[in-house]
Amino acid sequence: MTDTSGRVVATERGRDLILVRSLSLTQDEAWDFLTDSELTEKWFGPWEGDGRAGGSVRVRMRFEDHEPAISMKIVACDAPHTLALLSDEEVGGWQLELHLEADGDDSLLTFIHHLNADDAVGEIGPGWEYYLDLLVAATEDTERPGWDQYYPALREAYLAM
Repeated sequence: MTDTSGRVVATERGRDLILVRSLSLTQDEAWDFLTDSELTEKWFGPWEGDGRAGGSVRVRMRFEDHEPAISMKIVACDAPHTLALLSDEEVGGWQLELHLEADGDDSLLTFIHHLNADDAVGEIGPGWEYYLDLLVAATEDTERPGWDQYYPALREAYLAM
C-alpha cells in the first residue's frame, strides 16, 4: 500500500477520519463479519460480552498481541446497517461508527473514527487502513497484508491531512 484511502474531514465537533471499503459480500454477510465473534477474529479480534445496543464487550485485537483486551460499549446496533462503539478511556475513548449499505450484490462499508483533538492521526489512520484491509482479505480469503505496508509508510500522508 502506498496511498491513503482515508480522509480527515472537519465536523461540528472536530474532525472525523473516514475510510470506505467495498466488500464482496451481501449486506447480511458483511454484517456478520462486523458482529460475529468467530468472524471478527479473522480480521480484528474475538470479543465476548453483551453485543446488544447498551451492552459492553471486551475485544482482544488480533494483531496487538502485547496489548490487553479493550472494553467497548455498544452505542448503537441496527442490523445490518449501523454499529457504533465507544472504547474505554484506557485506549483513548474512541468513538467509532461502521455503516453498511448494499451495493448491488456487494456491500459498501463506511468506517468513521470521530477524532479527539489530541488523537495521533499519523498512527490511527494507517492502523485502520491495515485492519480494514485485513477485513477485505478475510472476506475474500486472500493473503493478509503486512503491517509495514501501512506504518510508517502512510504516517506522513495522514499527518498532512
